[in-house]
Amino acid sequence: MFADLSDKLNGVFKKLRGEARLTDKNIVSAVKEVRMALLEADVNYKVAKDFVARVEARALGAEVLASITPAQQFVKIVNDELTETLGGANYTPKVHLSSQPPTIILMTGLQGSGKTTTCGKLARHFIKSGKSVMLVACDIYRPAAIDQLEVVGKQAGADVYTDRNSKDAPKIATDGVAFAKKAAKDVVIIDTAGRLHIDEALMEEVAKVKSATNPHEIFYAADAMTGQDAVNSASEFNKRLELTGIILTKTDGDARGGAALSVKEVTGKPLVFIGTGERIDEFELFHPERMAGRILGMGDVVSLVERAQEAMEGEDAEALAGKIKKSGLDFEDMLKQFRMIKKMGSLGGIMKMIPGLGSAMGQLGDVSMDDKKFKHIEAMIMSMTTVERRKPDLINSSRKKRIAAGSGRSVQEVNRLLDQLSQMNKMMKKMTKMVGKGKDPSQALKGLFK
Repeated sequence: MFADLSDKLNGVFKKLRGEARLTDKNIVSAVKEVRMALLEADVNYKVAKDFVARVEARALGAEVLASITPAQQFVKIVNDELTETLGGANYTPKVHLSSQPPTIILMTGLQGSGKTTTCGKLARHFIKSGKSVMLVACDIYRPAAIDQLEVVGKQAGADVYTDRNSKDAPKIATDGVAFAKKAAKDVVIIDTAGRLHIDEALMEEVAKVKSATNPHEIFYAADAMTGQDAVNSASEFNKRLELTGIILTKTDGDARGGAALSVKEVTGKPLVFIGTGERIDEFELFHPERMAGRILGMGDVVSLVERAQEAMEGEDAEALAGKIKKSGLDFEDMLKQFRMIKKMGSLGGIMKMIPGLGSAMGQLGDVSMDDKKFKHIEAMIMSMTTVERRKPDLINSSRKKRIAAGSGRSVQEVNRLLDQLSQMNKMMKKMTKMVGKGKDPSQALKGLFK
């Protein structure tokens, strides 16, 4: 998400880097380009207009500090205003848990917006924090909707309440909440059918589900790929149901990101979570400051560390750090790290969180760690003997041919894998030295791709 907008904004900043100071002329020119970038990213017209007006007012009145360049000053202003538009620097996303469980959450949205998958992801979020969760299947219209909720519930580790014989959504919801109370569940998530806000009968039904269950949170699943349609529909749902928050879904499939920038301003409701991929764990709390940093190519180290902590145990991290200092990584380590990265998401997405690398991504080519590429690497490593995995220097031409034949890959690919391990060790050693000297380790990463 935001790839197109990030590229255009960084183009604006690049032009300003050649200026000696901020002037009325270059500010007006930069602001005009920022406005066009926002509109092309499908940001709501009024939101874009108000945003650039605030940026222009601050830039024209800004005093450029001697220690920073005009471009850096302008980036700071844009970053601050982006953060404010997305919710503010002081906004902390959270779900208000009831003091008397269960906490009841009603999930609403348009057809195909990803509500059912999001219910599973939300359940997984609570389960990871030690809560017990029950999903309630109230989509009585879509074929296989109940089956889908059972599948995502199983993936998340949540129980699922269903009543396949009933066509009364409010009653199913009420019975599901009652069942969850008896089962002493901490959280109940009610999955409703997708509906258009202009469908009066279905809107009346979801209003009845709300009245019957009195939910503590009412979330709207907004599909990022639908742009302004998601924002406009969220506004209509809010008028009818009084939403408490927005969950932005399918953000990995939209390069523009206009919906995310518009929805808070238009609806007045906060973004609470974002879905960052298809997997059940590709789901995170929404932080305005972090998202603004990603948009501007400034990285998001905090989210990166949080993902790494989830994917890697503390003891493993310490052992790996010790091995890097002592002898470098071998193929067994490489396999472990690729599996960890796979848990964290795409390699491209991870690299965008590293300061300084977001703007360089276009020059690196395809760095996505998809299942197909991972399986090829895994096959080659698993075709090696234990000794070869631990001592890669032993792999000569005859061994390369055997590994290639055993994995169904080519000798050239085996050579490429050996080179990758060598480059990885060089990068790790360089980063270790830089961290020891108190320098920015992202410079080592950029050096790897030169």
